[in-house]
Amino acid sequence: MASNGNGEFTFANGNGTAAVANGNGTARNGLAKIQTQKKGNGMCHDDSTPPVKAQTIDELHSLQKKKSAPTTPIKGTQGGAFAITLSEVERQKQQLQSISASLASLTRETGPKVVRGDPAKQSDTPKVSSHVSHHHHFTPTISVSDSALKFTHVLYNLSPAELYEQAIKYEKGSFITSTGALATLSGAKTGRSPRDKRVVKDDTTEDELWWGRGSPNIEMDEHTFMVNRERAVDYLNSLDKVFVNDQFLNWDPENRIKVRIVSARAYHSLFMHNMCIRPTPEELENFGTPDFTIYNAGQFPCNRYTHYMTSSTSIDLNLARREMVILGTMYAGEMKKGLFSVMHYLMPKRQILSLHSGCNMGKDGDVALFFGLSGTGKTTLSTDHNRYLIGDDEHCWTENGVSNIEGGCYAKCIDLSREKEPDIWNAIKFGAVLENIVFDEHTREVDYSDKSVTENTRAAYPIEYIPNAKIPCVGPHPKNVILLACDAFGVLPPVSKLNLAQTMYHFISGYTALVAGTEDGIKEPTATFSACFGAAFIMLHPTKYAAMLADKMLKHGATGWLVNTGWSGGSYGSGKRIKLPYTRKIIDAIHDGSLLNAKYKKTEVFGLEIPTEVEGVPSEILDPVNTWSDKNAHNETLLKLAGLFKRNFETFTNYKIGKDNKLTEEILAAGPNF
Repeated sequence: MASNGNGEFTFANGNGTAAVANGNGTARNGLAKIQTQKKGNGMCHDDSTPPVKAQTIDELHSLQKKKSAPTTPIKGTQGGAFAITLSEVERQKQQLQSISASLASLTRETGPKVVRGDPAKQSDTPKVSSHVSHHHHFTPTISVSDSALKFTHVLYNLSPAELYEQAIKYEKGSFITSTGALATLSGAKTGRSPRDKRVVKDDTTEDELWWGRGSPNIEMDEHTFMVNRERAVDYLNSLDKVFVNDQFLNWDPENRIKVRIVSARAYHSLFMHNMCIRPTPEELENFGTPDFTIYNAGQFPCNRYTHYMTSSTSIDLNLARREMVILGTMYAGEMKKGLFSVMHYLMPKRQILSLHSGCNMGKDGDVALFFGLSGTGKTTLSTDHNRYLIGDDEHCWTENGVSNIEGGCYAKCIDLSREKEPDIWNAIKFGAVLENIVFDEHTREVDYSDKSVTENTRAAYPIEYIPNAKIPCVGPHPKNVILLACDAFGVLPPVSKLNLAQTMYHFISGYTALVAGTEDGIKEPTATFSACFGAAFIMLHPTKYAAMLADKMLKHGATGWLVNTGWSGGSYGSGKRIKLPYTRKIIDAIHDGSLLNAKYKKTEVFGLEIPTEVEGVPSEILDPVNTWSDKNAHNETLLKLAGLFKRNFETFTNYKIGKDNKLTEEILAAGPNF
């Protein structure tokens, strides 16, 4: 019998039932009696719900999670009833052998002992034996190094929820925002480090790749790569756990690339989970050996005294070994763009054109490609509620049509608003990664205008988070190729129709103009040229990609367009930015085909074909000279920009396309003439 503190007592009567009694032993009015059963051991149990099937708290916690490992057998060499299948234990063992081989040191010719599972959840270290427990492990045959004395725990293809737990528990600077996204920090580097990117120059790449002036490819030798690879692998093997992602690139099933990413941070694993194509459980079981491997040891610096190193950061590509090593930077974009560089090498070998572009498709199946540097409106204009989004950044143009290389989107977040970019705003939810943003310490609401950490704030999310994304991300051959330029000089027309040679010229030029502050505080336009609208990522000479583009456009009847989203009526400071609704009307007219039937006239200097009218757009702005009050100033500015184009193109004039060089001459003739 026990007192409840109100002068009432709870007691068990002789029949094994309980009652709440006051002084006279009757139950309180309106309250049901608690019924109990008296077991053989004399203990009373509340039978209002069945007891849990656990004897301890740990056992109870183990019931919380059910096993979700796939069980589809790997196809054997024989069919029918004699088909050879692998048990889950054998499959796990093969998978771990593959991962151990990836982490092998070349000098020791062996990988580390690897075991699946979080070390924090292991009650003790698995013993080296033939028995494979729930946390499967693999011990290499040869053990001749100190690393053989420890296990490296492998966190393999974790789900976003699992990666959230890892990041929040172990990675400082990881938080859940008010919309459910994971906020992370990339450390000292908040952007790519193109000057620290190196490519191994060997007998093959010396002839195949673009080297020298204007090229993004800075050479290193095989020995230096192996020094950095050893440094990265040793660092990863020294950790208690590593994250391993096995995923795909390219939605075209015939040209899919298998990639493995080995990293030390949950942030990196979740980022690549979002950005690469996510395999089904069945595809993961049959994944096998990857086509390309990334070793991301970004928390560990390279040795500055190593040959070819100019800082503590190094991003190294070895195309012969199909490996990439990252040291000294935790910025996740290095992995994404490193793989894009690889695709720029591998795909053209298959006569497939790799493109740094956005891509969407109309309801009638008409596909448009959008090329443009930062600030030109590529993301805004390719995201159209009336059209399906195939992808926002990286694509391949094959014999079958276009395909997205990636499985996600990597959007800029600075000054993001629900009104301007509703699709991106709504995509930043559970599963998305937010890099280097600032949020309220109490509500966790993100302030997208805050540049305290960096102006290059980013969000990475699966493409399925965009409502009108086309899954699978493939489409027919493009009908229109749209080159976007934000011309702050104010002399390029809002829209021009290009012939093939002009398309190649402006594609190779990759022009836009940025507004940069000068020392005395006056702002003026600065021309920026990036070959193929992505010079930092291309591997071959730009004219090779341009020739492939022209060939595919000619073969499939695509039209080239140059669209200026910049200034009109004067340069930056005196003119005004072309209104976005006008640009959208122009893009709509390109999509529906009406602009093909318009009347055109040719401009001076650049020789561009411009329409005399576009529905919904004031006709006077279609020819830039009409909008300038000072015609002399217009002509001077036009010649200035033409001179910048010519000077930039000098980098490419010595490269011949074709045996007779005729194509190269045609491209040069398509540039400004004055």
